[in-house]
Amino acid sequence: MKLLSRKATCNTHGQDSSYFLGWQEYEKNPYDEIKNPTGIIQMGLAENQLSFDLLELWLANNQDAAGFKKDGQSIFRELALFQDYHGLPAFKKALVEFMAEIRGNKVTFDQNKIVLTAGATSANETLMFCLAEPGEAFLLPTPYYPGFDRDIRWRTGVEIVPIQCTSSNGFQITAPALEDAFQEAQKRNLRVKGVLVTNPSNPLGTTITRRELNLLLSLITEKGIHLISDEIYSGTVFNSPGFVSVMEVLKDMKCESSQVWNRVHVVYSLSKDLGLPGFRVGAIYSNDDMVVSAATKMSSFGLVSSQTQYLLAALLSDKKFTRNYISENQKRLKQRQKLLVQGLQKAGISCLKSNAGLFCWVNMKHLLSSNTFDAEMELWKKIVHQVKLNISPGSSCHCTEPGWFRVCFANMSGETLNLAIQRLKSFVESMNINNQSHHQLLKNSRRKSLTKWVLRLSFDHDREPEER
Repeated sequence: MKLLSRKATCNTHGQDSSYFLGWQEYEKNPYDEIKNPTGIIQMGLAENQLSFDLLELWLANNQDAAGFKKDGQSIFRELALFQDYHGLPAFKKALVEFMAEIRGNKVTFDQNKIVLTAGATSANETLMFCLAEPGEAFLLPTPYYPGFDRDIRWRTGVEIVPIQCTSSNGFQITAPALEDAFQEAQKRNLRVKGVLVTNPSNPLGTTITRRELNLLLSLITEKGIHLISDEIYSGTVFNSPGFVSVMEVLKDMKCESSQVWNRVHVVYSLSKDLGLPGFRVGAIYSNDDMVVSAATKMSSFGLVSSQTQYLLAALLSDKKFTRNYISENQKRLKQRQKLLVQGLQKAGISCLKSNAGLFCWVNMKHLLSSNTFDAEMELWKKIVHQVKLNISPGSSCHCTEPGWFRVCFANMSGETLNLAIQRLKSFVESMNINNQSHHQLLKNSRRKSLTKWVLRLSFDHDREPEER
């Protein structure tokens, strides 16, 4: 008799992905400037630690909010008691206004259409439960965040069909790629219920173009399916072109009274823009009342604490702070990304041109021993174990081309990033020296063989008259 459920014993969580295995190696030997200077530097974690000082300064200047007080009086007991899973109205209001501010106030959001969840992970899974049955499918453009294999599939039973994007056009979504994905789903006898995109993209660090968004909206209109736009990196856009939310495109197309209006859903979180993944604050925004109702009921399995909501309601309601934070955070991200890109260039490594996110999509094809994913894994293992850097191989993100890696830059100090770049530069230089030595050995070997052949030919020529 089985003592455990099929879900408990299945292997579809994705924990055996190199994305997670790299984390495990890091945890065994984490870098510390003082305690473990030769340890592994964590460059596989998309955290934003560049603007903590701004948050800490706000907390120091707002003791009532930080101490769970209102007008100088403690409201700890009120917050500690059970709260309705609809969320605190003050926080929902502050959150939708912050979302609008990030988008340049080109769109507004209704606080009654937002559902609070314990992070974007919970938001995406909840939407899967609302929009699809087990065995139905969502299309995702590659490369995509490795955690989606867990978030979307593991408990819901929903399948993922990749939209194969390539480096030939900067991994942008095309109509042929969408059609190919639909045909692949048909071959697998899967009913497609929607498309999920991250905008800005994780792992590419690029914003989705208006052309691509128009293409996606045309598709879901034609096919009668859903579109989920995961926009948790929307506040990290630090270069042009700027961020265009799918909600802005819908508004420009005057889709408010059309059926597609209810089939577009936005996922958001404060984990990346504010650097607060530990606070577990995510959200679903949908114009479909039934989705909002169902997701709200499901949110009882992953609520945001009342204390967190109260504190962040006060912080996000401070418009002077949010304006300064968004601007300064983007400046810091731009400087940090530039540091990584220029450092890699000096090491002979190029990156996909990016304008957002907490990472770069790095091209190391020229370091592969062959143009295969086996060679990519071989290189990745060397970088983790010899160079002592945990980066994420493109294969973990379902990239179609071997040799790409996601490298994070915002979860460490500038000094640590410089050390990581120097380690990688030294590794590339050693590889070049080894390759040159190998080529020189081959060259010398060929030269010796040629000399022996010439001498033998000369010797045989000298003997020919006698033999005749």
